[in-house]
Amino acid sequence: MIALAEIEAARARIAGSVIRTPLVPLYVEGAPAQIYLKLENLQSINSFKIRGATNAVMLAPTDAWAKGLVTASAGNMAQGIAWTARVLGVPATIVVPDHAPEAKLAAIERLGGRVVKVPYDEWWNIITTSHVDGIEGLFVHPVQDPAVMAGNGTIGLEILDDLPDPDAVVIPYGGGGLTVGIASAVKALRPDTKIFTAEPETAAALAAALAAGHPVEVDYRPSFVDGSGSRRVLDSMWPLVAPLVDGALSIPVAEVADAVRTLAERVRVIAEGAGALAPAAALSGRAGTGKVVCVVSGGNINLSKLAEILGGAAG
Repeated sequence: MIALAEIEAARARIAGSVIRTPLVPLYVEGAPAQIYLKLENLQSINSFKIRGATNAVMLAPTDAWAKGLVTASAGNMAQGIAWTARVLGVPATIVVPDHAPEAKLAAIERLGGRVVKVPYDEWWNIITTSHVDGIEGLFVHPVQDPAVMAGNGTIGLEILDDLPDPDAVVIPYGGGGLTVGIASAVKALRPDTKIFTAEPETAAALAAALAAGHPVEVDYRPSFVDGSGSRRVLDSMWPLVAPLVDGALSIPVAEVADAVRTLAERVRVIAEGAGALAPAAALSGRAGTGKVVCVVSGGNINLSKLAEILGGAAG
């Protein structure tokens, strides 16, 4: 768990660099819950990742990032690091898996970041070791850096400011940094609120880990839900995540596509696959009844893929 004081300090530290995103209701006839959307897709990089990236870099000594910033990311943390590097006037190098979507790669390059594509297994090794051979600069881990998680936790503070009594908060699960950050804030201030994670059923590593009682390998199959899910829960994150989560929800990719369409139709919100996971979980009833907050983590989706989904494709 990240200390509440660290999350509150992060909120003050990043206040001038991030948007305080709105919490809006989602009205759908016959929905099993009162659904609210925390719209992190409205951040400057269209993703929550700007929060953790900014907090981590602002906490680091100047000489640590003088030669640049480095991260390994499927896209959204990459944009957070590239944005921050541009503000600081230093280079950014981003290592991405070879299936990363073009919309995210183009955004990195627009921000001045250098993209290095590697096979997924090599990219995952960088995630687990926090090391990239031959590249200088401050490596900011997209998940397990405590400062990144504290920055992410500011979302939890904002949720409770706007809705003091949610019955549940649903968070898309990728590496766990977003979940630990938000859950730390929510559980510290409102312990009775349930925390659910949502993953695509094609990469539901946390659901498998909770069922087994420890991290296990799953049959990872890439999908348009590229910012969430993995082949295995990071061993470093497991002891942080497990005590904070009340349930891990595995969502069919077709239901995520349905949620992308629903958000576009009902609230004119563009959500990427990971961003639509939590609303898909809530709309299905898996997150229970009452007041359910869904974290729409990002909106960086290829326009061609969005067009396919809006046209009825199942993802």
